[in-house]
Amino acid sequence: MTLPQRPTRAEINLAAIRHNFRQACLFAGPQRQVLAVVKADAYGHGAVPVARALETAGAVHFGVALVEEGCELRAAGIKGTILVFGSVFPGQEEALLNCQLTPFLLDFEMAERLSRAALARGLQLDCHVKIDTGMGRVGFLPKELPVVLPALKRLAGLKITGVVSHFALADDLTSDVTLRQRRLFQQQLQHFASAGLSPKWFHISNSAGLLGPELDECNLVRQGISLYGGYPGIGFEKLMDLHPAMALRTVIAQVRTLPVGSGISYGHRFVAERTTRVAVLPIGYADGYNRLFSNRGRVIIRGQIAPVIGTVCMDWTMADITDIPEAVAEDSVTLLGEAGGRRITAEEWAEQLDTINYEVFCRIGQRVPRVYL
Repeated sequence: MTLPQRPTRAEINLAAIRHNFRQACLFAGPQRQVLAVVKADAYGHGAVPVARALETAGAVHFGVALVEEGCELRAAGIKGTILVFGSVFPGQEEALLNCQLTPFLLDFEMAERLSRAALARGLQLDCHVKIDTGMGRVGFLPKELPVVLPALKRLAGLKITGVVSHFALADDLTSDVTLRQRRLFQQQLQHFASAGLSPKWFHISNSAGLLGPELDECNLVRQGISLYGGYPGIGFEKLMDLHPAMALRTVIAQVRTLPVGSGISYGHRFVAERTTRVAVLPIGYADGYNRLFSNRGRVIIRGQIAPVIGTVCMDWTMADITDIPEAVAEDSVTLLGEAGGRRITAEEWAEQLDTINYEVFCRIGQRVPRVYL
């Protein structure tokens, strides 16, 4: 039995995602292919529906963080190459092989485990070697490559088909760190030839790096945040034509008229200074509408902006509709997205919350149903 759902929902515009993918393909040019990053449930947009939509737009490479995420895509029938950016933890080797996933090699112990598992099944596993050119997180350090690469070549269960690194500051258009990382990455490629390795794929650029100068050797770019209509940093909105893919909407559950002096929500952090019409919204921080929006957030009702008042609760949020007298129960409310000629963007949320738009999307809770347009 399917229960009727409350009216709170995240609308996902798949046409917008396809548009954003095609934008990346235009920037990449004919010499490079685009890898669609659908990790973290496609940044909260739904990995399986998004990947299926992207396949119809021509995507043949997908990126996930976890073996589990890659297996979910395979179970849903996704046919393209699926690269696993994160570690393959002990015990996950069989699942990786069963689902024909392509791992990033982050250390030699991981490489040995994967090689043994592949050989036990008479297979040779495609892998990409991760180089740490300045992220300081995971991957082989450049100084290790002269020793590591010959050792990797001797692992008969592995086939090195790619070389990858990751930018740390590509979202800052004024930083010279990205240029230094590019140069360091390029310098390391000679070690692969010296070790007798001939990878097919070379990639370092993410959504932000896609807009900068690229190395001649690189033939793959990883599109993450821009796939979902989010700009990777300040100034990028002038460089790419992106369409936001997610809107967060609910309805007014109840309208209350409260007298002067009334306290609203936990802690009475808002006290009415006038007779106040309050719209009670069935959404809260358990859904991803952050508690930091208390007395700070904005919503769109009947094409007008209404301020959030009082403390955002786990399941409820209140908005002041005194200046929207025509607003009534069951009216649509937009917390993120566009309505009636007004827009509230993920970048606006991120600025208010002192975070990034990546987190905005990923924080929309799983109990919020995704409705695909």
